Amino acid sequence: MSKPQDLFERRQRRTRVKLRANAHGRLRLSVFRSSHNIYAQVIDDANGRTLAAASSLDDDLKGKLKSGGNVEAAKAVGKLVAERAVKAGIKAVVFDRGGYLFHGRIKALADAAREGGLAF
Repeated sequence: MSKPQDLFERRQRRTRVKLRANAHGRLRLSVFRSSHNIYAQVIDDANGRTLAAASSLDDDLKGKLKSGGNVEAAKAVGKLVAERAVKAGIKAVVFDRGGYLFHGRIKALADAAREGGLAF
């Protein structure tokens, strides 16, 4: 029987392979979530650089959020990463949900990033 971590890593690899096949040179908006915080970053895989990033631990958000691990925090992080990406001249990305289901905090972050001006 497979361990839960093995299954997660398998989903993550499967998602990233499909993203790279369909990205057509676009940047990747990658999401990581822990039980207490959520993180997002726009990555240029061709050069191996992070161009914009935001998390619930940023000074801009930390004092405003009641908790870093809820849907409201995910929405705030999505808006902040979209704002920073647009400021850096990024408009179109592919959304990398990793091994997480597109539900709850992940969906809230994606919707907020779309509202913030990112297209995916």
